[in-house]
Amino acid sequence: MSHEIFEDLFVLEMASNHQGKLERGLEIVSKFSKVVRFNNVRAAIKLQFRDMENFIHKDFVERTDIRYVKRISDARLSKQDFSRLVEAIRKSSCIPMSTPFDEKSVDWCVEFDMPIIKVASADNNDWTLLEKIASTRRPVIISTGGMSQKDMDDAVTFFQRRNIPLALNHCVAAYPHEDNECELNQIDFLKHRYPGITIGYSCHEYRDWASSIQIAYGKGARTFERHIDHNDDGFEVSKYSSLPHQIDAWFKSWHKAREMCGGSSDSRRNFLAREIEYLDSYVRGVYAKHDLTPGQTLTEEDVYLAIPLQKGQASSRELMLGRFGHRMLNAVPKDNPIRMDALDTPYANNPELLDQFNKRGL
Repeated sequence: MSHEIFEDLFVLEMASNHQGKLERGLEIVSKFSKVVRFNNVRAAIKLQFRDMENFIHKDFVERTDIRYVKRISDARLSKQDFSRLVEAIRKSSCIPMSTPFDEKSVDWCVEFDMPIIKVASADNNDWTLLEKIASTRRPVIISTGGMSQKDMDDAVTFFQRRNIPLALNHCVAAYPHEDNECELNQIDFLKHRYPGITIGYSCHEYRDWASSIQIAYGKGARTFERHIDHNDDGFEVSKYSSLPHQIDAWFKSWHKAREMCGGSSDSRRNFLAREIEYLDSYVRGVYAKHDLTPGQTLTEEDVYLAIPLQKGQASSRELMLGRFGHRMLNAVPKDNPIRMDALDTPYANNPELLDQFNKRGL
């Protein structure tokens, strides 16, 4: 199965920022999908699914003093509400995604036909959940916050043996974290350790994520995740969440990184015409030290090298001297340029190659 589904994919994590209100969730989808379209990027808007009847133990459901319990309880949405959000995401031309936190939620991912399933850092070694997710045969992105090397090795082997496309997101699971805690060199580590696996970056820094996405892209990350929210209703947005105008700047930073990194990292690049023209101006041409005659084999005593290189002239790049040197086909007077068509070389009878020599130099 192809890993292309992960390439240059942005995952916009809504998390619980809908605050348990369908209309707020729909508003987030509307605002951010416009930014996505404006920047011409490929993006998913990601929800979080939990089987709320069983996810929190019944003795703790009312424990509002436990921050995590309160947060996910307050953000509760019905299955019907989630269905509306998934539909809105699809209609917005974004990809619907979810992080399921339990087995029943994985079934929801299948029911809603989510093309990609995300595994949160807290669950990256929850093998009961991973087995259930693998049973769907859908592409998977795993965040690696707090994940040991052995757990990563095991997870990669597990999904590869099942031929399930997998991406690993470098992630520092601190919400938020400082710039000096980004640990972006881990992208290099993941790329070297798991060739053939798409490596991404799930970021929670709150000061400068424009620079981090450029660095991450330059290092080879190809899928990116960030939390999103809006504050038009006066809601106090988390430091690690981005507003629409900040995601707009984030996308633009990615575009700039992509522009500056250029083409393929797997093959030699194409050269700019003005680059070749500039370099050719510094290449030395081959000149006759004295009058040269047809049939003469060139030695060091017969030529010298100097700029400028003239059109049609042999350069230091093509010159061969001594026993394997070039033989003269035509006479060349002293201090005159020795042209490629005056030498007995493989180029002499190749009009296309000779034409290239005639186009370079002064």
